[in-house]
Amino acid sequence: MNTTPIHPVILCGGSGTRLWPLSRKALPKQFAPLVGGKSLLHLTLERLSGLNRNITCIASEDHRFLVKETTDAAKTTGRQILEPVARNTAAAMAAAALLAEPDDLLLFAPSDHHIPDAALFERTVRSGVDAALAGKIVTFGVVPSFPSTAYGYIEAGEPSADGRSQAVVRFVEKPTAAVAETLLLHGGYSWNAGIFLVRARTLIAALRGHAPDILLACERATAAATADGSFLRLDQAAFSACRSDSVDYAVLEKHKDIAVVKFEGMWSDVGSWNAVATLHPADDAGNRLSGKASALNARNTFIHAPHRQVVALGTDGLIIVDTPDAVLVAGAGCAEQVADVVRKLSLQGCAEATEHRRVVRPWGAYDSVDNGERFQVKRLTVKPGAKLSLQMHHHRAEHWIVVKGIAKATCDGVVTLVRENESIYLPSGAIHRLENPGKTELEVIEVQTGSYLGEDDIVRFDDTYGRCAPMAPALADGVTPQPVTSAGSGSTAVLHAPVAH
Repeated sequence: MNTTPIHPVILCGGSGTRLWPLSRKALPKQFAPLVGGKSLLHLTLERLSGLNRNITCIASEDHRFLVKETTDAAKTTGRQILEPVARNTAAAMAAAALLAEPDDLLLFAPSDHHIPDAALFERTVRSGVDAALAGKIVTFGVVPSFPSTAYGYIEAGEPSADGRSQAVVRFVEKPTAAVAETLLLHGGYSWNAGIFLVRARTLIAALRGHAPDILLACERATAAATADGSFLRLDQAAFSACRSDSVDYAVLEKHKDIAVVKFEGMWSDVGSWNAVATLHPADDAGNRLSGKASALNARNTFIHAPHRQVVALGTDGLIIVDTPDAVLVAGAGCAEQVADVVRKLSLQGCAEATEHRRVVRPWGAYDSVDNGERFQVKRLTVKPGAKLSLQMHHHRAEHWIVVKGIAKATCDGVVTLVRENESIYLPSGAIHRLENPGKTELEVIEVQTGSYLGEDDIVRFDDTYGRCAPMAPALADGVTPQPVTSAGSGSTAVLHAPVAH
C-alpha cells in the first residue's frame, strides 16, 4: 500500500445547535466531552495521528483556545488556522491548500465525526492515495446500514484499475425516506462522509475552474495572514468578503475527476441526539443511559445526565438531556428539530441558547454560581502556571476567596500570596490580576458587587493570550510591583486605594 506522507487538516467549524443544550455556539459539539470523557475533536486528533502527528486545524477565532487545549491534550503538533468569520468548507479548504506546499497530500476531515476503528480508517485512507496522486479528488463513502434521510449519498461507477476506488457518477442530496430506501436497494450508493484526500495543487486548480471568486478571496486572506505562535490568522477583510459555500456545491457537483473509496466500518456524524444515543449500549427495554441516569418502567428512552440524578419513570421514546442551566425533553422523532428550538430561543434573547453557565477561558474556566441585583458569584478554576489578564473594572469590586491551591494576587502593583481559606478584596478601579503559581489547579470563589456586572466592563492592560484592546490605557504612574506579602488566614485586605479612571 502506498506510504506517501499524508497531512491531515481538521475542519473545526460548527454552530453548536444540533446537540443543544450540551452543545452551544460558544462550545460546539466537537469540543464537548461525548465519548469516554473525550471530545470528538480529541478523538479525531488521536485517529488521524496514526497517519501524521503534524495536524493542521482550521477553526473560528472564537474557539482558538479550545482547539489549542485539545491539540495539547492529544499530544499532536501543527498549526491552527483561524477564520475571522465562518465561510463554510470551500473557503476553509481553499485556505488550507494555499498555505500548504503544492504537492502536499491533504486529508480533510470534519472534527465532529465518530469513527471507532482507527486502524480500518487508516487503511481505507491509504487505499485512496494512488488516485489522489493521479490528480483526482478522492472522497470517502460509508457503506449505508439503513435508509437514512439525514445524509447525502454518492453514486459510484466504474472501478479503478487497482480496484481500490470507483469513479463518482453523481452526488445525491439528502433524500426523502422513499428515495433513501430505493438508493439502499440499488446497492451502488454510499453515505457522503465529507472526508476528502487531495493534493493541494489539485484542489486549487478545481477551485480556480469552478469557484474562482472563493479562491481569489482566500488568496488575499492567506497572503495577508499573521502568525501568533501556533495560530495563523487569516486577514479579516479579505476573508469576510469571501462567498460562503460548501465544497460540495462550489466544486464537487461540477467537477468530473472524482473518485470514491468505500469505508465499511462504523461511522457517525453525531448530528442529532438520536445519533449520540447509539453510542451508548441499550438495556433490554431499549433505554440508553449516560451519567447519573436511571430508568424505571421506561422504554426506548435516552438520558444524558453528567451532573445530577435524572430519573425517567414510565416514559417511552424520549430524549432527556440535563445541563446545569437548561434541560431538553424531546420525543425521539423530533431530534432533528433541536436547531429550530435554538433559533427560537435566540430570537427571544435567551442567553442559554448560545452560552453555557460554565465558560471556558484560555487560563481555565468560570462558572456563574449565583447572581442577583448588584451581586454575582462565580467559581474560577485556574490551570497550573496560568494567569488572568492584568485588568480593571469601572463599575464593580471583587472579593476572591481561595478554596483550593495558592493564588498570586496583584492589586495596584502589590503582590500577595493568598492561600486556602484566605481572601482578598479588590476595589472598583483597581488594576489587578489573578495567577496560579502552583502545580495543581487553583479554585477561587469570586464575589462581584457593583452597579454593573457585565463581562464587557473590563479594561485589559496586559494579557498572555493576546486579548488586550489595541488602545488599552497605560498603567497609572507609580504603579510598580511590590514585594510579595501574605494575607492572614480568613483576612480581607484592601491593598491599595482605587486608581483614577
